[in-house]
Amino acid sequence: MSDSIHVVCPACDAVNRLAPTRLGAGGRCGRCHAPLFAGEPVALDEARFAHHLARSDLPLLVDFWAPWCGPCRMMAPAFAAAARTLEPELRLIKVDTEQAQGLAARLGIRSIPTLALFRGGVEHARQAGAMDAAGIAAWARRQLGHG
Repeated sequence: MSDSIHVVCPACDAVNRLAPTRLGAGGRCGRCHAPLFAGEPVALDEARFAHHLARSDLPLLVDFWAPWCGPCRMMAPAFAAAARTLEPELRLIKVDTEQAQGLAARLGIRSIPTLALFRGGVEHARQAGAMDAAGIAAWARRQLGHG
């Protein structure tokens, strides 16, 4: 499959090849057989984030948050709802900045919640502040040039 894309399994982090035309059909991981798209954000630590960033051909929409942050907790259900809307167009990821302080520092995350969109392993756009599900989806699609 020369025209395949790499999709990192949200359960076991195995890299799977999938035809772009089959994204909407979902698919299962070749290693652990978990669904490649569950319609929910994937919580990642620093190492797993680096792996997904380096190996995934899907754009990654990352919510940088912390458990003590009220606006972050308020936005969590909206981010989960956006995952149901946006997958498999892109992968939604949550990174706890308390657990991944080095990553947050390297990326210059100064306020939370912060959404960052990565394409091809590079940050493409960033937005600070809480948003509702429709706002998250609209912002992500605008950044991808789909709306």
